[in-house]
Amino acid sequence: MTESRAPRWRRSLAFILVAVAGPVGALSATPARAAAAADIRINEVVTTGDVDDSIELYNRGTATVDLSGWILKDNDNGSKYAIAAGTTLAPGGFRAFDVHAAFGLGSADKARLYLPNGSTLVDSFGWSEHSAPSWSRCPDGSGSFGKAALTLGAANACGGGAATPVAWPGSGTVATADAADALGSDLSGLYQEGGVLWGAQNSGKLWRLVPNGSGGWKPDTANGWTSGKTLRFPGGSGTPDSEGVTLTGAGASGGVFVSSERNGDSSGTSRLSVLRYDVAGTGTALTATKEWNLTSALPSVGSNLGLEGITWIPDGYLTGAGFTDASTGAAYSPAGYGAHSGGVFFVGVEGGTVYGFVLQDGGAFTRVATIASGMAGVMELQWEPQSSRLWVVCDNTCNGQHRTMQVGANGAFTTTAVFNRPSGMANLNNEGFALAGAAECTAGSKPVYWADDGNTGGHALRRGTVSC
Repeated sequence: MTESRAPRWRRSLAFILVAVAGPVGALSATPARAAAAADIRINEVVTTGDVDDSIELYNRGTATVDLSGWILKDNDNGSKYAIAAGTTLAPGGFRAFDVHAAFGLGSADKARLYLPNGSTLVDSFGWSEHSAPSWSRCPDGSGSFGKAALTLGAANACGGGAATPVAWPGSGTVATADAADALGSDLSGLYQEGGVLWGAQNSGKLWRLVPNGSGGWKPDTANGWTSGKTLRFPGGSGTPDSEGVTLTGAGASGGVFVSSERNGDSSGTSRLSVLRYDVAGTGTALTATKEWNLTSALPSVGSNLGLEGITWIPDGYLTGAGFTDASTGAAYSPAGYGAHSGGVFFVGVEGGTVYGFVLQDGGAFTRVATIASGMAGVMELQWEPQSSRLWVVCDNTCNGQHRTMQVGANGAFTTTAVFNRPSGMANLNNEGFALAGAAECTAGSKPVYWADDGNTGGHALRRGTVSC
């Protein structure tokens, strides 16, 4: 039964809780509303604590849904909360409702969502004990409920390696995306910048790929890029074992950043570095304009077990999400680091750990995060601005598993979902992964690409899709 509670002032929240609406209208369950109902799910429920009696809804569909007049109930049909007129929920959006003025959520209770007619059930969730602090779906909109950190108004943080793998969130179909033997073996990191796909190859080479007209990529033939460009350490010597590639918010004009695990000319020694390259010239070789050698700030690893993936996450997301700086134990404060890229570089070590570094323009660096990925290996990292999530990718060591992470209520990156590889893709040695931008979303999905280090069947690139 629902527990009664005395009215009280609600606490100030970091997210917007919607006010109670007026009387419920007697609207029918039209076909359009019924179709929309398939996309709206109860996603999080909080019964105790500072924000108790709150229910979050999530739109897992591809169109904005008008929630005007929809009804929330607990286990008592006499208790109703009507969602205010004009309330909408965008695709991929989260919205939390403070239902305390209408009813309380007890230790053994239900949260139910109805269409405005009050009789068409859309979704429900029941529990037998209070949230601690939250009952959350994992992954958002489709998974089962479990105890997790409180994330009302944002993606759920389901915690560490406990998340259950689910099907790939896109088509199971995968196709090759390059001409036969165009790139060869050892292609590793990828990063898409609009109409350019950057690729890092272990042999110390950087590729600038352009669309081939059939949904794939080919080497750019202009400005010395035909066979890729040879990479060198600062001063023009050595051969970086280039594994990952990323850009900052400045794009390629701000430099292309490559992660390297060693100098190929001295292959028995670790050299865990992030290298910046100016790619504006026409020569066939690139000398790093800056190196941040992170070896001293990371655990000792084998010379071929070092930095694999790299990605850059803007300061704006990190501060807005309440990211905690592991070097200080306090909220991350970009101003404390002087001139830097405007974000944090996250690097993945092949052994399975992800580290975050502020790389200052002057060459200094500070480790601000250590993240256990929950996987046996990390081969690629990608920040997806459209969904504000960090992708952590393993290769055939983990059967092609992908994880997404976001900053949770504790200020640290937490696993939000675990995905199996697409059903139509073999268990390849995929060391690179890139997502298209929001501009390429069509009918709710967009392209993604994988780099196969083994060049299986003569193809190093494969193309699939993921939900926007």
